[in-house]
Amino acid sequence: MCGISGWISYDRDLRAHRQSIDAMTETMDCRGPDDRGTWVSGPAALGHRRLAIIDLPGGRQPMTVDTPHGTVAVVYSGETYNFTELRAELTARGHEFTTHSDTEVVLHGYLEWGEEVASRLNGMYAFAIWDARTHKLVMIRDRMGIKPFYYYETPDGVLFGSEPKAILANPLARHEVGLDGIRELLAFVKTPGHAVWEGMHEVEPGTVVTVSRTGLRRHVYWELTSTEHTDDRDTTVAHVRTLMDDIVRRQLVADVPLCTLLSGGLDSSAMTALAARQLAPSGERVRSFAVDFVGQTENFVADELRGTPDTPFVHDVARASGTEHQDIVLDSHALADPEVRAKVIRARDLPMGFGDMDASLCLLFKAIREHSTVALSGESADEVFGGYLQFSTKGPAPATPSPGWDRPAATSAPTTTPS
Repeated sequence: MCGISGWISYDRDLRAHRQSIDAMTETMDCRGPDDRGTWVSGPAALGHRRLAIIDLPGGRQPMTVDTPHGTVAVVYSGETYNFTELRAELTARGHEFTTHSDTEVVLHGYLEWGEEVASRLNGMYAFAIWDARTHKLVMIRDRMGIKPFYYYETPDGVLFGSEPKAILANPLARHEVGLDGIRELLAFVKTPGHAVWEGMHEVEPGTVVTVSRTGLRRHVYWELTSTEHTDDRDTTVAHVRTLMDDIVRRQLVADVPLCTLLSGGLDSSAMTALAARQLAPSGERVRSFAVDFVGQTENFVADELRGTPDTPFVHDVARASGTEHQDIVLDSHALADPEVRAKVIRARDLPMGFGDMDASLCLLFKAIREHSTVALSGESADEVFGGYLQFSTKGPAPATPSPGWDRPAATSAPTTTPS
C-alpha cells in the first residue's frame, strides 16, 4: 500500500535534519516492506516506504526529474489505472521515460499539466510533489479519498504523511487531542478534513493542497454531484457492467501475485467472476480467499442482519468461477491475542475501531500475504449499490435474506491494490 512522508521548512536546511525524516518514514515500514528511500534538498525532505506492485526494479522512490530551473521530486502511494494511456499521450508530447512505473507517469504528468494533472488521473492515490522551480509543495488525494493523507502546519512550513504516526514522529508535532478530537472519537463520526489530533488535518478527497512561503491553499478539483437518473433498466445494467469490466481489468495489472477477497455476497462474487473470466484466455486462474471462524457454519444462528452463513455461498462462487480457493479459518484464541490487538490499535493511530473485525482482518491479511501481494475486494460496494439495511425502503430485513445479500466478513476489508 506504500507510505509517504515529508517535511517542508522554509527557514531550515533540512540536510541537517535527515534523522527526523528517516524516523517519520520508518513509522510506516508495515505499509511498505519492500523498499525505503529518503530525499533531502534545502527546505524539502521526502520519505517513502514501498510495497512493490508495478515495475519492481524501476519504481523506486522518491523519484526526481532535474529541469533547467530546479528539481521536481515526488513521493506517491496508490495506483493510477490509466497510466498506460497517459504515458502514450506524454510520449507524444516529447516526454521520455526510463521506467515502466505509474509513478513516473504521474511525475511527468505534473511537469506537463501542473496541478491539473489531478483531473486526468483514474485511480486511487495520495502523492506529494516538491517543485524546486517555484519552492512549492503540491499534495493531491484521489477523488473518493481511498488513500489516506494527513498534514500538519508548522510556523515555517508543513509536515505530511500517509498516517498520523509519521507526522507525530517529528519533534515539531504536538501529541495532543482537543475537545473536537474527543467528540470525534466518542461520537464515532467523521468530519471531512478533521484528523482528531490537535493541529492535524486530512487532505480531503478530490482536493489539491499547495504550500508555499506565503502559506497554504486548498483547491477542490472534483466533487460528487447528484443528477436525475433517466436511463431505462437495460441501459443501466449495460452501463454498470461496462464500468465493472473496466474496473476489474485495470486492477488486475500487477507484476506480483494477485488474489480476490471472496465473501459470497454480490460485490465480491461479481468481482471474482469478472476477474476469472478476464484471466481465462491466458490460462491463469484467480486465487480467492475467504475468512471463516471455527464452528461458525455448524453453529450458525440467523439474526436480522444475517440470515445465512457465508461459507456455502463462498464455495458456490469459487466452484462456478474455477478459482484456486482457500478459507482462512480463525479461532477465538488468535482473535484475543493481546499482541494482535496491540498491532491493530497501533495501525489505526487511535483508540477506536471495530473490535474483533479489525483483529480478524489483521490475521486474514497476514495469512494472505504469504501467497499474494495484491488483494481485490468489494470495498464501498454497499455505499454504491445500497447494500446496507438503512438504504432499503421495505423496512427490516427478512429473516432469511436471499443469496445475493452482502457478506461483511470479507467485503469489509480495505482495498489493497496499491503501487
